[in-house]
Amino acid sequence: MSLLRLVDVSFRYPGAPAVLDGISVEAREAALVAVVGPNGAGKSTLLDVVAGLKRPEAGRCLVNGLDVNRAGRDEVCRMVAHVPQQTPSGIPFTVEEVVLTGRIPYGRGLYENEEDHEAMEQAIARMRLEEFRRRRFDSLSGGEKQRVLLAAALCQQSPVLLLDEPSAHLDPENQAQLWKLLGELRDMGRLVLVVTHHLALAARHADRVWVLHHGKLAADGAADAALEPELLERVFHVPFHRYVNGEGRVFLGYGH
Repeated sequence: MSLLRLVDVSFRYPGAPAVLDGISVEAREAALVAVVGPNGAGKSTLLDVVAGLKRPEAGRCLVNGLDVNRAGRDEVCRMVAHVPQQTPSGIPFTVEEVVLTGRIPYGRGLYENEEDHEAMEQAIARMRLEEFRRRRFDSLSGGEKQRVLLAAALCQQSPVLLLDEPSAHLDPENQAQLWKLLGELRDMGRLVLVVTHHLALAARHADRVWVLHHGKLAADGAADAALEPELLERVFHVPFHRYVNGEGRVFLGYGH
């Protein structure tokens, strides 16, 4: 059984062209998948469909065989954790309390149990948030908030993790730590889908790349094949250049 399978998925907003147009793609096992494409290509909408937040007008989305549009919300959230691009504001809770929201889908009563607190501690440690744990979420910087939201998703312990531009507010040190962590989560058996505009990071770290263009899947394959310069130029309308160093690491550049 596949971890994730999309079958002829289409979605459009009222009065607008299709944002997703007949997307069929499958991830059979744990992997780190970068979802790339120009603005408006449908990347965030794709994650929303997988998370069950948007219902496609056609097609199906299956996670471990579960149709996300036919299941209850808690059941979906036990299978899929989603960190959106927009960081919420005005949250009057501590970092610990926000991270513990990842246990809501497992609600067993009014209070968290030992398993919930163990999951929280692991997530806080993985995201290096120990020094912030008792601070209010709304007092943190944008990058710190992003790390807390990712910790909440880790606390959810779902087999599929969806991240929409997770490194947008992170400095280079924390970007490097993030991609290292995503590789570790893949190695632990999770399917990680990352929407990113950092094509060079995708080329270096992703096992697989999905390229979206005008709502269609323009490429799906290993990074060195999917991030092919001629394809990227057609999609992004700017020349791309690929370099491989003596260690076999791939670097992407763009522009004239």
